[in-house]
Amino acid sequence: MNARAGTGGPVPPRIVIIGAGIVGCSLADELTARGARDVTVLEQGPLHAPGGSTSHAPGLVFRTNTSKTMSDFAAYTVEKFTALTEDGRPCFDAVGGLEIATTEEQWAELHRKAGLAASWGIAGELADARRCAGLWPMLDATRVLGGFHTPGDGLARALPAARAQTRRARSRGARFLERHTVTGIEQDAGRVTAVVTDRGTFPADVVVSAAGFWGPVIGAMAGVCVPLLPLAHQYVKTSVLAGPDGRRPVLRFQERDLYFREHVEEGAEASGTGRIGIGSYAHRPLPVDPYAVPAFDDAPVMPSSLPFTPDDFAPSWDDSRRLLPALAGSTVEDGFNGVFSFTPDGMPLLGEAPELRGFWLAEAVWVTHSAGVAKALAEWLVEGRPTTDVHECEISRFEGAQRSPAYVAEHARRQFAEVYDVVHPLQPPRRPRPLRVSPWYERQRELGAYFLEGAGWERPQWYEANAPLADGIALPERDAWSARHWSPVAAAEARATRERVALYDMSPLRRLEISGPGAPAFLQYMTTNQLAKRPGSVTYTLLLDHAGGIRSDLTVARLAADRFQVGVNSGPDLDWLTRHAPADVRVRDLTPGTCCVGVWGPRARDLVQPLTHDDFGHRAFGYFTAKRAFVGEVPVTALRLSYVGELGWELYTSADLGLRLWDTLWAAGQRLGVVAAGRGAFDSLRLEKGYRAWGQDMTTEHDPYEAGLGWAVRMDKGDFVGRAALSGRSPDGARRRLACLTLDDPAAIVMGREPVYVDGAPAGYVTSAAYGYTVGRTVAYAWLPARAAVPGTAVHIEYFGEKAAATVAAEPLFDPAREHLRR
Repeated sequence: MNARAGTGGPVPPRIVIIGAGIVGCSLADELTARGARDVTVLEQGPLHAPGGSTSHAPGLVFRTNTSKTMSDFAAYTVEKFTALTEDGRPCFDAVGGLEIATTEEQWAELHRKAGLAASWGIAGELADARRCAGLWPMLDATRVLGGFHTPGDGLARALPAARAQTRRARSRGARFLERHTVTGIEQDAGRVTAVVTDRGTFPADVVVSAAGFWGPVIGAMAGVCVPLLPLAHQYVKTSVLAGPDGRRPVLRFQERDLYFREHVEEGAEASGTGRIGIGSYAHRPLPVDPYAVPAFDDAPVMPSSLPFTPDDFAPSWDDSRRLLPALAGSTVEDGFNGVFSFTPDGMPLLGEAPELRGFWLAEAVWVTHSAGVAKALAEWLVEGRPTTDVHECEISRFEGAQRSPAYVAEHARRQFAEVYDVVHPLQPPRRPRPLRVSPWYERQRELGAYFLEGAGWERPQWYEANAPLADGIALPERDAWSARHWSPVAAAEARATRERVALYDMSPLRRLEISGPGAPAFLQYMTTNQLAKRPGSVTYTLLLDHAGGIRSDLTVARLAADRFQVGVNSGPDLDWLTRHAPADVRVRDLTPGTCCVGVWGPRARDLVQPLTHDDFGHRAFGYFTAKRAFVGEVPVTALRLSYVGELGWELYTSADLGLRLWDTLWAAGQRLGVVAAGRGAFDSLRLEKGYRAWGQDMTTEHDPYEAGLGWAVRMDKGDFVGRAALSGRSPDGARRRLACLTLDDPAAIVMGREPVYVDGAPAGYVTSAAYGYTVGRTVAYAWLPARAAVPGTAVHIEYFGEKAAATVAAEPLFDPAREHLRR
């Protein structure tokens, strides 16, 4: 055991897991399989049906997800539970999955889902109505346009899987203690020290809360915010009817927020009779107060099984009988409202809490992903990092306001309502907005900004004030999906950036101040590039984990001998750097009190220079340098950087002076044809320039050489995190690479996460894509086998079932000599 919390230190010997549901049992199994021996699992109810969500979960496992991480978790759950046996049967029943469409919109969505499955290596087939009826004879085939069949999906037997994993973990030394109700979490000097129960205190170096919808209760005992909301979900069983044989795939009818599975008594398969289980997300959200859930012995059935509310289910029963006419003579025999956990973004809560060292979360995890999550967390605890990228799941991803009870309640309800909805990747929430805004938000509104949202920030996608500039720009017609949250105005803003000058709101990008006597040595050790440079230098560098995976990419500006401004990507970056910082280093988040405007374009100097007494000429203020200056009356930290491939600066100032900075630049820029530009233009320009976006184009699953960022690694600078793992690696030895693709047809569009076919077989997937308004065709970045990531290689990208021809291109597509950046 090598590392704790990914820090490279020894694993604490005493691990206490709170909760013996499927997650807690899976985690104990995974931990002990990796050598952990002092593992105690505490459960308030009886083993192995303690009354949480696991005890009533229907066990559906559909692996295909828009998130590769969640698909990987589900795939491992299938793999593991298939190999597990209990009561003489496997713990996974691969009956398959079938999702049907009765509308053209849903049929198109199933084509998109089939593409996602191909991207993540999941076998599936699009099926016509006749094939769907063959898989589910009860279906009214006249209503069905088609379906998506995944034969490897099916049903997890959650309680038997929990028993089987408990037995294995016990054989390796783990303890499972039932009827132990946690009453407190002891801590000292910011670290967890023990778990207090009604039957004794258990010393601990690591505590993992796997308490399910009781997670907020356990978190409160530790002083840790657990942003999840328990919500009730309806499930019924019909009376016995002819037809079910236990071998039909799990059926999903997303247009009505319904799913169906067969229930056949053991030994009754041959009789062809059984019940149909029906789950519904169509009803109103039914939030549950985790503090009000009864104890096991006080619950009429079990704590997670609440009384059925028939009126909520009535519309779903009507929809079920229309889809499955055989139910006409059946009745709802049993029903309950089962409690599940929902987070603001629908993803799990994993990792060590920033508020309390040694207190870990494994919350908001459904049976579908349980074994995969447990494997990742066990790797994290024992080996220092999960082999699956988990940045979408880390608890530190949520900002302060996003942890508020009001925010959690609003967004968790939305997640419940949208479980089966067709959700566009750019679709913003309706409420609560606006939440986080830059100082020039009102100016943006005056210019007709079309706002999307990210991490609570209002982020302009384009400005309607620029619509006249789009007249005469020839663009291909878009399909309805790619036309959502898009406007041809983005093309005009991109053109204005290339030809004149544009202002971009970069305030949502997180920035830190890292200072103190040990700051230079600390950053030199934590990152890959050479940072031993004089003040005024700016360096692009990477944060790696100990296995060489890319945790993040950073922009480090050395403002003084012992003070740096560091541009990072997310809350987990702040958490990672804070955890590692020695006593003589201070890490401070500057984002809330500052703002940033990007001034970019060939006339950027013409705009900025007359406003300052400092020399912004190329010789005096070179690329990748920084200086303090005044723009008008406003003090700024100016970094000569450009994420769009044009001359310009990022100008930072305090939030109170932000509006003055914007107004000064805007007024002076009128003679130059300045425009405000949004994320639509920004994403197009950065892809033309070949700039990667961390979290989309590369993650911890990739190393710098595979991602085309080997130039940001200085192996000769001394030791740094991840250096040992990179030793012996090189771009030539990479088995896969991030490649630039251009679509052959200038009218073809893709958006990201589509499968890429090489020689007719799926071989990779698109990470980022946008129409390149300068190059006149769609630009996509994709992970491909190294043999295919060679300029000139012909590939195909599947988009809604259609294969578009594409070609691997040499990068960058725009300004390869970097002449625009060095004007």
